[in-house]
Amino acid sequence: MSFEFWIGARYAGLARVKRRAGGRADGFVSFIAASSMAGIALGVAALIVVLSVMNGFQSQVRDRMLSVLPHIELYFPGVDHSKVIESWQDIAAAAQENPNVVGAAPFVAAQGMIVRNNVLNGAQIRGVDPETEPNVSELADQMLVGELSSLKAGEFGIVLGRQLSEALGVRAGDTVMVMAPQGSISPAGFSPRMRQFTVVGLFSSGHYEYDASLAFINVDDASRVFRDSGTSGVRLRISDMHKAPQVAFQLANELPAGVRASDWTQNNRTWFAAVQTEKRMMFLILTLIVAVAAFNLLSSLVMAVKDKRSDIAILRTLGATPSEIARIFLVQGSLIGVVGTFLGVFFGTVVAYNVDVIVPFIENLVGQKFLPEQIYFISEMPSSPHLSDISIIAVTSLVLSLLATLYPSWRASNLQPAQVLRHD
Repeated sequence: MSFEFWIGARYAGLARVKRRAGGRADGFVSFIAASSMAGIALGVAALIVVLSVMNGFQSQVRDRMLSVLPHIELYFPGVDHSKVIESWQDIAAAAQENPNVVGAAPFVAAQGMIVRNNVLNGAQIRGVDPETEPNVSELADQMLVGELSSLKAGEFGIVLGRQLSEALGVRAGDTVMVMAPQGSISPAGFSPRMRQFTVVGLFSSGHYEYDASLAFINVDDASRVFRDSGTSGVRLRISDMHKAPQVAFQLANELPAGVRASDWTQNNRTWFAAVQTEKRMMFLILTLIVAVAAFNLLSSLVMAVKDKRSDIAILRTLGATPSEIARIFLVQGSLIGVVGTFLGVFFGTVVAYNVDVIVPFIENLVGQKFLPEQIYFISEMPSSPHLSDISIIAVTSLVLSLLATLYPSWRASNLQPAQVLRHD
């Protein structure tokens, strides 16, 4: 071991030597080195935990959204819904020639009002085929009451989200009135198109927004009630959801003219763009914690240089060169940065992988729910640590720590031993 590394490790508090009686201890220098190390570890751990939670939040919401929404929608603007429903299999067969497409099902999508007694709620109403819907969504597995197969054509049954049913005050077997945006005009005035539906089931996707606004009916019933509004077409599921934009672009070029393709990233781009922006800003803000720790490291090294002026002068008189003196403090600062970063990565990763245990324990301890599902869409704190994020955080911490050692090391190497010994 070179003497620069040994002395630097000793100044960093990572190496101990036996002292003779009356020898001066390096307690203060060790304390400020430990505080710098703790600051770096805290900043790194905070960054890892927060970014892991944000990754988990994005993944959870995305997966729950796609459990009821398709990866790709092929729709036909301005075409009568009944004609689309009759010929959807031809379009589905053409789309399934693409090797990425693994499932297809027809749909009708429209906005409507659902009325029960004096309660009126707006809803997104989706017409689906109970037999083919499991090919493109997990709706059948999310049924809390009833079965998706109960949506039979001509019987006008409806499946409501759990939150929507609670808002309307209905349960399975009750009837609701569905109002379409379009109606008919007669001498008596405008008359909205209405139809009575029977609640045949309730579902829960785990996503509050959809559970509070989505309702499903049979695709044939939807084409009758909403024949003048909404859209109709084919819903597709692909093998890799992340390839949805590329596959949608391919299908738009391969399918007949008039067929529009829309993927899930387009339909929800505002939300995902907001999450990505928030994640970047959070990374920059929390990086300031590591930057503050790096400034603390810089100040601690400056104080260490001032405290060790006599030692530096003695080493210079014994033949140590300025570059060797600089390397001592480079080693000291680098060791503090490396150990602090390692501790931060270790503890941050441990917490990130156990958020699902730690957060419920704290919630039970304080009696407070951290994530009300009405606000955050999900009620549990998710976490998804990414190796790429952890690597970027660790490298950022190490670079800031190394930069913080440059000025103190340069200052130590420029000390003149004669002047120091004369004043000391």
